[in-house]
Amino acid sequence: MKIGIIGIGMLGEAVAENLLNLGYDISVYNRTKEKARGVEIKGATIMSSPKAVAENAELVIIIVKDAVAVREVSFGKNGIIESTNKKLIVADMSTIDSVESKNIANEFQRNKIQKLEIPVMGGPNVAITGKLVMMVSGPKTSFDYCKEIFDKIANKVFFLGEQGTANSIKLAMNLQITMLALSLSEGITLVEKSKVDPKIFLKVLNSTYFKTGMSENKAFKMINGDYDATFTMANLKKDITTMTNTAKELGIKLPMISKAEEIYENAINEGLGNLDYTRIIEYIKKINN
Repeated sequence: MKIGIIGIGMLGEAVAENLLNLGYDISVYNRTKEKARGVEIKGATIMSSPKAVAENAELVIIIVKDAVAVREVSFGKNGIIESTNKKLIVADMSTIDSVESKNIANEFQRNKIQKLEIPVMGGPNVAITGKLVMMVSGPKTSFDYCKEIFDKIANKVFFLGEQGTANSIKLAMNLQITMLALSLSEGITLVEKSKVDPKIFLKVLNSTYFKTGMSENKAFKMINGDYDATFTMANLKKDITTMTNTAKELGIKLPMISKAEEIYENAINEGLGNLDYTRIIEYIKKINN
Protein backbone atom coordinates (compact mmCIF):
# COMPACT_ATOMS: atom_id res chain seq x y z
CA MET A 1 0.00 0.00 0.00
CA LYS A 2 1.26 3.46 -0.91
CA ILE A 3 1.01 5.85 2.04
CA GLY A 4 0.94 9.63 2.12
CA ILE A 5 1.65 11.72 5.20
CA ILE A 6 0.60 15.35 5.43
CA GLY A 7 2.29 17.24 8.25
CA ILE A 8 5.92 16.50 9.04
CA GLY A 9 6.28 17.82 12.56
CA MET A 10 7.92 15.80 15.30
CA LEU A 11 5.23 13.11 15.30
CA GLY A 12 4.73 13.06 11.53
CA GLU A 13 8.45 12.69 10.93
CA ALA A 14 8.68 9.78 13.39
CA VAL A 15 5.68 7.97 11.87
CA ALA A 16 7.13 8.45 8.38
CA GLU A 17 10.55 7.20 9.43
CA ASN A 18 9.07 4.09 11.04
CA LEU A 19 7.13 3.22 7.88
CA LEU A 20 10.12 3.95 5.66
CA ASN A 21 12.22 1.60 7.78
CA LEU A 22 9.61 -1.08 7.15
CA GLY A 23 9.92 -0.60 3.40
CA TYR A 24 6.72 1.29 2.61
CA ASP A 25 6.43 3.72 -0.30
CA ILE A 26 5.90 7.07 1.45
CA SER A 27 5.07 10.46 -0.05
CA VAL A 28 4.88 13.52 2.17
CA TYR A 29 3.74 17.12 2.19
CA ASN A 30 4.61 19.81 4.68
CA ARG A 31 3.77 23.49 4.44
CA THR A 32 7.41 24.30 5.24
CA LYS A 33 9.19 22.09 2.71
CA GLU A 34 12.56 22.19 4.48
CA LYS A 35 11.13 20.35 7.50
CA ALA A 36 10.52 17.33 5.28
CA ARG A 37 14.15 17.05 4.11
CA GLY A 38 14.99 14.58 6.88
CA VAL A 39 12.48 12.00 5.68
CA GLU A 40 13.33 12.72 2.05
CA ILE A 41 16.92 11.68 2.78
CA LYS A 42 15.55 8.42 4.22
CA GLY A 43 13.53 7.65 1.10
CA ALA A 44 10.27 9.61 1.19
CA THR A 45 9.09 11.59 -1.83
CA ILE A 46 8.24 15.24 -1.13
CA MET A 47 5.10 16.34 -2.94
CA SER A 48 4.09 19.88 -3.86
CA SER A 49 0.59 19.81 -2.33
CA PRO A 50 -1.91 17.70 -0.37
CA LYS A 51 -3.63 17.01 -3.71
CA ALA A 52 -0.39 15.54 -5.09
CA VAL A 53 0.00 13.32 -2.01
CA ALA A 54 -3.57 12.05 -2.45
CA GLU A 55 -2.96 11.28 -6.13
CA ASN A 56 -0.02 9.08 -5.17
CA ALA A 57 -1.43 7.14 -2.19
CA GLU A 58 -4.13 4.70 -1.14
CA LEU A 59 -3.98 5.92 2.47
CA VAL A 60 -3.30 9.54 3.44
CA ILE A 61 -2.49 10.23 7.09
CA ILE A 62 -3.00 13.81 8.27
CA ILE A 63 -0.93 14.95 11.27
CA VAL A 64 -1.39 18.70 11.66
CA LYS A 65 -1.94 21.23 14.43
CA ASP A 66 -5.71 21.69 14.63
CA ALA A 67 -9.06 21.46 12.84
CA VAL A 68 -8.36 24.63 10.84
CA ALA A 69 -5.19 23.05 9.45
CA VAL A 70 -7.05 19.77 8.75
CA ARG A 71 -9.64 21.69 6.75
CA GLU A 72 -6.97 23.62 4.87
CA VAL A 73 -5.09 20.54 3.65
CA SER A 74 -8.33 18.68 3.00
CA PHE A 75 -10.59 21.23 1.32
CA GLY A 76 -8.38 24.24 0.51
CA LYS A 77 -6.64 25.07 -2.76
CA ASN A 78 -4.83 21.97 -4.06
CA GLY A 79 -6.34 20.09 -1.14
CA ILE A 80 -6.98 16.36 -0.81
CA ILE A 81 -10.50 16.48 -2.29
CA GLU A 82 -9.15 17.89 -5.56
CA SER A 83 -7.47 14.54 -6.20
CA THR A 84 -8.93 12.25 -8.85
CA ASN A 85 -7.92 9.18 -6.83
CA LYS A 86 -11.06 7.07 -6.35
CA LYS A 87 -9.47 4.52 -3.99
CA LEU A 88 -8.40 6.97 -1.31
CA ILE A 89 -8.85 6.60 2.44
CA VAL A 90 -7.98 9.54 4.71
CA ALA A 91 -6.92 8.92 8.32
CA ASP A 92 -6.63 11.98 10.56
CA MET A 93 -4.16 11.64 13.43
CA SER A 94 -4.60 15.27 14.53
CA THR A 95 -6.15 16.04 17.91
CA ILE A 96 -9.42 17.89 17.27
CA ASP A 97 -12.85 17.94 18.86
CA SER A 98 -15.35 15.24 18.00
CA VAL A 99 -17.99 17.55 16.49
CA GLU A 100 -15.54 19.06 14.02
CA SER A 101 -14.17 15.60 13.23
CA LYS A 102 -17.68 14.45 12.29
CA ASN A 103 -18.23 17.55 10.15
CA ILE A 104 -14.97 16.96 8.30
CA ALA A 105 -15.84 13.29 7.79
CA ASN A 106 -19.22 14.28 6.33
CA GLU A 107 -17.55 16.69 3.92
CA PHE A 108 -15.18 13.97 2.76
CA GLN A 109 -18.13 11.60 2.39
CA ARG A 110 -19.86 14.11 0.09
CA ASN A 111 -16.74 13.87 -2.06
CA LYS A 112 -16.88 10.05 -1.96
CA ILE A 113 -13.79 9.74 0.25
CA GLN A 114 -13.81 7.60 3.40
CA LYS A 115 -12.28 9.21 6.49
CA LEU A 116 -11.07 7.66 9.74
CA GLU A 117 -9.92 9.43 12.86
CA ILE A 118 -6.80 7.84 14.36
CA PRO A 119 -5.46 9.94 17.27
CA VAL A 120 -2.59 8.33 19.15
CA MET A 121 -0.95 8.32 22.55
CA GLY A 122 2.83 8.42 22.73
CA GLY A 123 5.42 10.82 21.41
CA PRO A 124 7.96 10.72 18.58
CA ASN A 125 10.30 8.57 20.67
CA VAL A 126 7.81 5.68 20.59
CA ALA A 127 6.32 6.47 17.16
CA ILE A 128 9.67 5.79 15.51
CA THR A 129 9.53 2.20 16.77
CA GLY A 130 5.83 1.66 16.03
CA LYS A 131 4.78 1.48 19.67
CA LEU A 132 2.07 4.11 19.80
CA VAL A 133 -1.41 3.46 21.17
CA MET A 134 -3.98 4.23 18.49
CA MET A 135 -7.69 4.95 18.85
CA VAL A 136 -9.71 4.57 15.65
CA SER A 137 -13.26 5.48 14.74
CA GLY A 138 -15.10 5.73 11.44
CA PRO A 139 -16.17 3.21 8.78
CA LYS A 140 -15.32 -0.34 9.84
CA THR A 141 -14.59 -1.43 6.27
CA SER A 142 -11.97 1.31 5.93
CA PHE A 143 -10.47 0.35 9.29
CA ASP A 144 -10.23 -3.31 8.26
CA TYR A 145 -8.54 -2.33 5.00
CA CYS A 146 -5.93 -0.18 6.78
CA LYS A 147 -5.43 -2.25 9.91
CA GLU A 148 -2.21 -3.85 8.67
CA ILE A 149 -0.68 -0.37 8.41
CA PHE A 150 -2.09 0.76 11.74
CA ASP A 151 -0.54 -2.29 13.39
CA LYS A 152 2.84 -1.12 12.12
CA ILE A 153 2.31 2.39 13.54
CA ALA A 154 0.96 1.28 16.93
CA ASN A 155 1.35 -1.84 19.05
CA LYS A 156 -2.15 -1.34 20.47
CA VAL A 157 -5.03 -0.37 18.19
CA PHE A 158 -8.55 0.19 19.53
CA PHE A 159 -11.47 0.38 17.09
CA LEU A 160 -14.08 2.46 18.88
CA GLY A 161 -16.98 2.74 16.45
CA GLU A 162 -18.56 5.84 14.97
CA GLN A 163 -16.86 9.11 14.04
CA GLY A 164 -16.05 11.37 16.98
CA THR A 165 -15.50 8.60 19.52
CA ALA A 166 -11.72 8.35 19.14
CA ASN A 167 -11.20 12.09 19.42
CA SER A 168 -13.38 12.25 22.54
CA ILE A 169 -11.19 9.58 24.15
CA LYS A 170 -8.04 11.35 22.98
CA LEU A 171 -9.09 14.60 24.66
CA ALA A 172 -9.87 12.71 27.87
CA MET A 173 -6.42 11.10 27.69
CA ASN A 174 -4.67 14.44 27.21
CA LEU A 175 -6.66 15.76 30.16
CA GLN A 176 -4.93 13.06 32.24
CA ILE A 177 -1.52 14.14 30.93
CA THR A 178 -2.28 17.75 31.84
CA MET A 179 -3.28 16.93 35.39
CA LEU A 180 -0.43 14.48 36.00
CA ALA A 181 2.18 17.03 34.91
CA LEU A 182 0.67 19.64 37.25
CA SER A 183 0.29 17.17 40.12
CA LEU A 184 3.91 16.04 39.89
CA SER A 185 5.10 19.64 39.55
CA GLU A 186 3.27 20.69 42.70
CA GLY A 187 4.29 17.57 44.63
CA ILE A 188 7.96 18.03 43.75
CA THR A 189 7.79 21.73 44.62
CA LEU A 190 6.10 20.96 47.95
CA VAL A 191 8.77 18.52 49.11
CA GLU A 192 11.65 20.67 47.83
CA LYS A 193 10.32 23.64 49.80
CA SER A 194 10.13 21.30 52.79
CA LYS A 195 13.88 20.61 52.25
CA VAL A 196 13.23 17.00 51.31
CA ASP A 197 14.91 15.27 48.36
CA PRO A 198 12.12 14.96 45.74
CA LYS A 199 13.58 11.64 44.61
CA ILE A 200 12.43 10.22 47.95
CA PHE A 201 8.92 11.46 47.16
CA LEU A 202 9.05 9.70 43.77
CA LYS A 203 10.43 6.51 45.31
CA VAL A 204 7.49 6.35 47.72
CA LEU A 205 4.97 7.36 45.05
CA ASN A 206 6.22 4.72 42.64
CA SER A 207 5.88 1.99 45.27
CA THR A 208 2.11 2.56 45.35
CA TYR A 209 -0.70 2.07 42.84
CA PHE A 210 -0.75 5.86 42.37
CA LYS A 211 2.36 5.55 40.21
CA THR A 212 2.16 6.33 36.49
CA GLY A 213 4.47 6.12 33.52
CA MET A 214 5.07 9.83 33.99
CA SER A 215 6.04 9.46 37.66
CA GLU A 216 8.36 6.57 36.82
CA ASN A 217 10.10 8.26 33.92
CA LYS A 218 9.50 11.93 33.15
CA ALA A 219 9.29 13.00 36.80
CA PHE A 220 12.98 12.28 37.38
CA LYS A 221 13.82 14.33 34.31
CA MET A 222 11.68 17.15 35.72
CA ILE A 223 13.78 17.11 38.90
CA ASN A 224 17.00 17.18 36.88
CA GLY A 225 15.83 19.92 34.52
CA ASP A 226 15.85 17.59 31.49
CA TYR A 227 13.07 18.73 29.18
CA ASP A 228 13.59 17.15 25.75
CA ALA A 229 10.53 18.35 23.86
CA THR A 230 8.46 15.35 22.79
CA PHE A 231 5.18 17.29 23.17
CA THR A 232 5.43 21.05 23.56
CA MET A 233 3.57 23.09 26.11
CA ALA A 234 2.01 25.15 23.31
CA ASN A 235 0.60 22.02 21.68
CA LEU A 236 -0.80 20.74 24.97
CA LYS A 237 -2.34 24.16 25.65
CA LYS A 238 -4.02 23.97 22.23
CA ASP A 239 -5.52 20.62 23.26
CA ILE A 240 -6.58 21.98 26.65
CA THR A 241 -8.46 24.79 24.92
CA THR A 242 -10.14 22.17 22.72
CA MET A 243 -11.18 20.34 25.91
CA THR A 244 -12.69 23.47 27.48
CA ASN A 245 -14.48 24.39 24.24
CA THR A 246 -15.84 20.85 23.98
CA ALA A 247 -17.08 21.05 27.57
CA LYS A 248 -18.99 24.23 26.68
CA GLU A 249 -20.50 22.54 23.62
CA LEU A 250 -21.61 19.61 25.80
CA GLY A 251 -22.98 21.89 28.51
CA ILE A 252 -20.77 20.41 31.22
CA LYS A 253 -18.38 21.92 33.78
CA LEU A 254 -14.79 20.70 34.03
CA PRO A 255 -13.39 23.07 36.67
CA MET A 256 -9.94 21.53 36.95
CA ILE A 257 -9.11 21.65 33.25
CA SER A 258 -10.40 25.22 33.12
CA LYS A 259 -7.93 26.16 35.86
CA ALA A 260 -5.19 24.22 34.08
CA GLU A 261 -5.85 26.22 30.91
CA GLU A 262 -5.17 29.41 32.85
CA ILE A 263 -1.95 28.00 34.35
CA TYR A 264 -0.57 26.81 31.02
CA GLU A 265 -1.51 30.09 29.37
CA ASN A 266 0.46 31.97 32.03
CA ALA A 267 3.45 29.64 31.56
CA ILE A 268 3.41 30.19 27.80
CA ASN A 269 3.32 33.95 28.39
CA GLU A 270 6.51 33.44 30.39
CA GLY A 271 8.19 32.07 27.25
CA LEU A 272 7.87 28.32 27.95
CA GLY A 273 5.59 27.42 25.03
CA ASN A 274 8.15 25.72 22.77
CA LEU A 275 9.50 23.53 25.56
CA ASP A 276 8.24 20.15 26.71
CA TYR A 277 4.95 20.27 28.60
CA THR A 278 6.63 18.86 31.73
CA ARG A 279 8.49 22.14 32.08
CA ILE A 280 5.31 23.45 33.66
CA ILE A 281 7.24 22.67 36.86
CA GLU A 282 9.45 25.68 36.12
CA TYR A 283 6.40 27.94 36.14
CA ILE A 284 5.17 26.43 39.43
CA LYS A 285 8.62 27.03 40.93
CA LYS A 286 8.74 30.56 39.58
CA ILE A 287 5.50 31.65 41.20
CA ASN A 288 6.82 30.28 44.50
CA ASN A 289 10.10 32.21 44.44
